[in-house]
Amino acid sequence: MLKVYAGVSVLAVAALLAGTAWYVSSREAADPYADCRQSAIAGGPGAIGGPFTLVDQTGRTVTDKEVITKPSLVYFGYTFCPDVCPLDTARNVEAVDALEELGHEVTPVFISIDPERDTPEVMADWAQNMHPRMIALTGTPEQVKAASQAYRTYYKAQEKKDDYYLVDHSTFTYLVLPDKGFVEFFRRELAPDQLAAQVACFLDKG
Repeated sequence: MLKVYAGVSVLAVAALLAGTAWYVSSREAADPYADCRQSAIAGGPGAIGGPFTLVDQTGRTVTDKEVITKPSLVYFGYTFCPDVCPLDTARNVEAVDALEELGHEVTPVFISIDPERDTPEVMADWAQNMHPRMIALTGTPEQVKAASQAYRTYYKAQEKKDDYYLVDHSTFTYLVLPDKGFVEFFRRELAPDQLAAQVACFLDKG
């Protein structure tokens, strides 16, 4: 009798392991980055990101295909931002440098949500001060709005009594991969090393 129970137990364990293996493999097939994700995305990753046409810091009109040629950390902000944008951008470029030490070349991308003040010349100064590989983008109000909507970001300028108005905006950083598009967003609370580690998880999967 004991042998029968033992045999049943072995079969039950084998079935459980097989079921677990099937679940893990099917989950990875559906989302190869499942093990790296720290956030839930309503509608799935495909609901965020998409084509855009903007103007880079040299004044050249570019598309997303020309900008996202390598893994990129994309952030929407503005150069007149008094604290949040400089801090977030500094965090992002520190993570980019940390990732380079791990063997990953990542491009920091900054998209202005204040095109009225952020001319290509202003964006060139911003990029130069932040990182040698930074791509800083602006555009017409319509172009900026379209890019923001594609990435589901929020921004709204406060009352423009003078040139010193502020702009309310969301503060997520997006990991975007060539030919794959958006894969994850990160909150500003992450430290540079934490951000680098989370990004590396995605990049290590190829």
